[in-house]
Formats: sequence, structure tokens, C-alpha cells
Amino acid sequence: MGIKNAEDYHRVLKYFPPMEEPSFESPEMMDLVWGKRWGCNSEVGTLKTVLMRRPGNEMNVITMDKWDDEIGAIMGENHSWYWRCDRQPILERMQEQHDNFTRILRENGVEVVYLEGVPEDHGTQYVNTRDMGIAVPGGLIISRMGPKMRRGEECVLTKNVAALGMPILRTINGTGTLEGGNFAFIDPKHVAIGHSQRTNSEGIRQVKEILEPMGIAVITVPMTGYALHIDGAFTMVDVDKALVNITKLPYFFLEKLKELGIETIDVHPEDDWFSCNCLQLKPGKIMMCTGTDRTAERLYKRGIDIIQIPYDEIMNGGGALHCTTLPLEREYI
Repeated sequence: MGIKNAEDYHRVLKYFPPMEEPSFESPEMMDLVWGKRWGCNSEVGTLKTVLMRRPGNEMNVITMDKWDDEIGAIMGENHSWYWRCDRQPILERMQEQHDNFTRILRENGVEVVYLEGVPEDHGTQYVNTRDMGIAVPGGLIISRMGPKMRRGEECVLTKNVAALGMPILRTINGTGTLEGGNFAFIDPKHVAIGHSQRTNSEGIRQVKEILEPMGIAVITVPMTGYALHIDGAFTMVDVDKALVNITKLPYFFLEKLKELGIETIDVHPEDDWFSCNCLQLKPGKIMMCTGTDRTAERLYKRGIDIIQIPYDEIMNGGGALHCTTLPLEREYI
């Protein structure tokens, strides 16, 4: 209908007014336009949909003839991948452990979606789906991976998520770098982003552009030493409880958690790095790798329900339960 005069304009305005409210990420608009309320506003809301990659033929490129003495790992040509073990992977064991993980997820009502289109010649890191993106209210932010060896994962993720019908709110661009293992909700109005060699200031600035209009404050947390991701030092385990490694977090952040009413539970000092690298199923219920018994005992005493599973073969690739899961949909807190 063409607009020829003021009368036409007012008629169009009457029947087709512009709508700023409700917002893009509101439940009403999510259901109307996108079919469901995609994304997350917490780390602990009941997990509904998760994206994972079952280890496959891409792991067969990891052979002992590629051992690199300098880094103490098996290294791909042109530094295209690495394997942190003094032997090549046992694919059948990787798949067995991954299948056990996904079986438990499904038993807890989680829809598991597998990442497809992984290149077999340099796809060994694709099992670590967490780093590829960040689920926030209304959709996904596509990461831009720090090291060159992981570039290309962003494209594969984009194709998979678009096929699901999930909104993509932004792709980190320019010189920004951002990996999902460096992102964590504290509560629906506060998130923490680890600043490290894998996530730079420009990547964090771009995330702020998405979240701050939603009323979500971004707290930048400088990672200590050569730590790559915040998920090795901090994760929420309930709406008001967090598991932390205080040796890897700055003082101001620990104080901020207190200010927000978050009770912190310390990782046992004799447990390994993957204690914090857990997956939340719902408020107060998480999954952890075996080998975390002392930390698990501390969590049990604070009322946290825990399922422990073996995951050692997959962890030889550098990631644990949190690393190998990308939540796409959680119940909102």
C-alpha cells in the first residue's frame, strides 16, 4: 500500500504502528518470532538444550609420529591442533565416555544436539563446543577464537545454530577475541568475563554492547598468570552458591560475589583443575568429573547434588565437562 498523502500515512500508522516494546528477548516475542525462548540468563537454570560434538574420525589424525618434544604434546601440522598426552587417543574410550555423559543428560530431560560439519583434517578441538559461543537472553553471541588453530569453528557453529532457528545476536568481529569458557553468569543481572590471552578488551567491549541494553552488568576479571578461561576458577552451582578457586581469582571479584549475596565454596587444594569445570543441570544439581571427590564432599555439605562421571580420555584434549557443552536453552531464573 503506497503512501500518497498525510491521510494515507495516518491510516498506515493506525493499523501498522512501529513496536519497540515488548523487547526482542521478551518471552512474548521469542515465542512469536523464534518459536521458543532461546538463550540463558543464568548458569544454573534447568538445562533444556545443549550443543555437543561426539568425538569422531577427526581424532584419527592424532598419531605419535607427530609428537613435539618442545611442547610435550602431539602437535598438528602448522600448529593446527594439539593433544596433551604422551600417547594417541583411544577413540572408542572417548566415545564411550561422551555417550555416557549424553545419556545422563537425556535422562535429566536435556535435548542434546550434535554439532555437524566438522572437518576431519583439523577438527580435534571441536569437541570443546563451549568456547564457540555464549548463550544470553534471546540468543547466541558467536565467539572469535583466540588462536589461529581454532579459527573456523565460528563458521561451523553459525551454520548449526542457524539450522536450529536460534537467533544470533552478534558475531565478535574486528580485532576482538572472545571464547565461551571465559564467560559466566553470576545472576540474571551480572556476568563475569575472564580477560586473558584468549579474550581481549575489544571482545569484552562487544559483549557489553549486547548485554548492557538488557540491564546486565559485565564484570571484567583479569585471569592470573597464563590461565586461559574463567571456567577453571569460577562457576555457579546454585542461584546463590559458587564454586571458586581463590588462588586464581582477584580479590575484588571475590568481594563482589559477597556483595551480590553469593556464598563461595572453595575447590579443595589437592583436587585438579577440572573441579570447577562442571556442568549445571538445574539449581543445586551439577555434573563433575571423577577425581574431584574432596571438592564434591564440600559441595555435598552445602546441599549440592552431584553426579560424577569418568571423562579422562576426553580431558587429554584439554577440556572437561563444561568445555564440551554449549547450553543453548535454559529455563530462565
